[in-house]
Amino acid sequence: MNRPLIYLILASAMLVSETRAEDSNEVRMWPDSAPLAKRNLVFALDGGAFVRVDVLGQRLFRIRHGKTKQWTESGLNRYGVFTRVFPKVAFEQTEANGVYTLITKQARLTISRKDGAIALAAADGKVLTQQAAPVYEANGGYGVRFTLTKEERLYGLGDVSRENIMRRGGVYEVWVRNVKSYIPIPVVLSNRGWGLLMNTTWRNTIDIGKSDPNRIICTAKRSNLDYYLFCGPDYRSLLDTYTSLSGRPALLPIWGYAFTYVCNQNIDAFNLINEALTFRRAGMPCDVIGLEPGWMSKCYASTPAKKWHPQRFPIPKWASKGPHTFLGALNRKGFKLSLWLCCNYDLGVYEEQQLAGLKPTAASGTKTTVTEGDPDDFEKDERLNKPAGVKEKNVPKQNAPRELEPWFDHLKKFVDQGAAAFKLDGSAQVIEHPTRKWGNGMTDEEMHNLYPVIYAKQMARGFENHAKRRSMIYSAGGYAGVQQFVATWAGDTGGGAKPLASMLNLGFSGHSNHSCDMDVFSTEGIHFGFLQTWAQLNNWAYWRQPWLLTDDQVATFRKYGQLRYKLLPYLYSTAAEAALTGYPVMRAMSMVYPDDPTWDTRMKQYMLGDFLLVSVFSKDIRLPKSTWIDFFSGKRTNGPTTLPVTLGSTKGGALLVKSGAIIPTWPACDHVEKGWSPEVGLLVYPAARSSFTLYEDDGESLGYHKGEFARTRLTCETAGKVVKLTIGGREGSYAGMPATRDFTATIHLPARPKTIALDGKAVTDYRWNGTASAAAIKIPACGKAPRILTCE
Repeated sequence: MNRPLIYLILASAMLVSETRAEDSNEVRMWPDSAPLAKRNLVFALDGGAFVRVDVLGQRLFRIRHGKTKQWTESGLNRYGVFTRVFPKVAFEQTEANGVYTLITKQARLTISRKDGAIALAAADGKVLTQQAAPVYEANGGYGVRFTLTKEERLYGLGDVSRENIMRRGGVYEVWVRNVKSYIPIPVVLSNRGWGLLMNTTWRNTIDIGKSDPNRIICTAKRSNLDYYLFCGPDYRSLLDTYTSLSGRPALLPIWGYAFTYVCNQNIDAFNLINEALTFRRAGMPCDVIGLEPGWMSKCYASTPAKKWHPQRFPIPKWASKGPHTFLGALNRKGFKLSLWLCCNYDLGVYEEQQLAGLKPTAASGTKTTVTEGDPDDFEKDERLNKPAGVKEKNVPKQNAPRELEPWFDHLKKFVDQGAAAFKLDGSAQVIEHPTRKWGNGMTDEEMHNLYPVIYAKQMARGFENHAKRRSMIYSAGGYAGVQQFVATWAGDTGGGAKPLASMLNLGFSGHSNHSCDMDVFSTEGIHFGFLQTWAQLNNWAYWRQPWLLTDDQVATFRKYGQLRYKLLPYLYSTAAEAALTGYPVMRAMSMVYPDDPTWDTRMKQYMLGDFLLVSVFSKDIRLPKSTWIDFFSGKRTNGPTTLPVTLGSTKGGALLVKSGAIIPTWPACDHVEKGWSPEVGLLVYPAARSSFTLYEDDGESLGYHKGEFARTRLTCETAGKVVKLTIGGREGSYAGMPATRDFTATIHLPARPKTIALDGKAVTDYRWNGTASAAAIKIPACGKAPRILTCE
């Protein structure tokens, strides 16, 4: 069946009247055919235009401007990336003096009948921002302005730029680009308590006080004007509202937060097994071992025609799966196998046939090309920079993909054989395809930003539907909403300070599960690489095996690897909070301490969860107000102050603990299998009052979506010389949950306690470490009932 016939079938099946966008200047927009409900309000303006407002929540509004009442939706709405169903919300509607007003319990929105100007205010009437009358471009684009106050600071925009965290004063093109902008996200958060999300996948620009110091100017040459406004008292609430719309960050399987190692691309099955065993012999914890494109019979194959390389990874045809394969051997040693992928498939066809109830039926193809270098391109992958379809000499045309099946279908056989994770290379998903006509009718100007998101969606949902467990998919590309499907890494840009800026900006944009390629040739790179949301080392074409490093680097790698595994329950609990609220694991200092603008320039330190302060690639570290304890030496320092960072042969940066910390830990292990442990340690640094919630589940099922998990509230209070630690009763349940767990609390105290009591009974069997000034006390059989430990 030829391509034009596909378009005809899709269009007729969906009752879509538009024709294919053959002209690159034509705006291809999907009609929003959903019937209007009480929350969907259309206001006629004096000049003949219209404004539609959808009241989606107490603090969330969708606003669309148009010259007619024919409302459209972006690909993010159409393909189910953004939330489609919202709880009912009560609101009042009034009209006076040519102004329409919508009032919820937590916000109010006004619309001027004269020109469609919009104002968002908090519940108390404080105006947060105002949108001036929009300008419509001749080709169907828009220009719209939002007011800024003099001292206002803006954050977000994902990976659009790594030069700053506070975005005011810059102009940013929101367009997926290799190396420079892997995951741009058109969302900004204001320190004044409001946020803006431009709902478009077209190439668009956001000017934050550059051209006009008092305005945000959002423009697109070809896109309808569609955006979301939301508000909240702090960044935590803003991210909660934003991710309720764009999707909560995925909770990876527990081993996804452990350590991932990617082999040299020329490895074979025998050396793969040997490297796995070397991790175990060297005492270096590792859970995921990955293969680069050399695993395939055709390197860099981007179509569904994938097979194992017959010489490097031979698998008997008569017995293709089972414990006798190299995948079975890896599994017995506690390793999960990850496979590298690139994709040139026309993924929009599958999205459309899902909506229309049709099956994919035809093929399409495009050319790819070699690339030029970039100063920030750490890996120097020569396949990526130039747009596909540009004619060059000596550039082979790739095989055309066969859109005869959903993309993930051809990967099921590898999952059945034991593949547990997939790495999505930047490849075709981050380069432009200016001459390509996509099967859903979009030109590349509309599809380019959307492609990485639906790629992530189809991979994650395909894996979960087939394997019936959580996916560990990690990708280089993305756009708004990608956080709900996959983890990401900072692409081919190494493991330095710029990838850190990327991660902190993504945290301000609703995405928590991010990482970068670890730089193992310096203690600083190892320090940073292990103290991220998830951790990975990628060899690619090089020799970065940790056991081939210098003696000091080997010791450093082992030390930080073991530290990460010890901290897994702390990291996993924090990742679970992100999955519930959108508040990230890695937090820029400006996010945690928003009242002090001087934090905006502190781009080489961050909070890792509630209690750990990390510095990387910096000669000093600035401490906020509190008491801070050096994790390694135990030395205490009162903030605010600035300390020099002293590196050691096995210490690559500062790691400080905030006073009041309660940090759960697990015993040493070489890999993890489940999201709980029968033995839990607690590192306790008492302050006046503090708390932490320990999260536990089975570690990899999808049950957490249905509330199949348990949480234990941990609190510590100090009154005079009495320290009280409470392990609250565990709430919730999950498959395989033990009735109780045994805790050991290591409580850091100014002096050895005179008395210790557990639930009112004296405790004499404990260990006192005079050097660390800490008491290690066992608290057995912790389950449904709370347990109270006091030290005096």
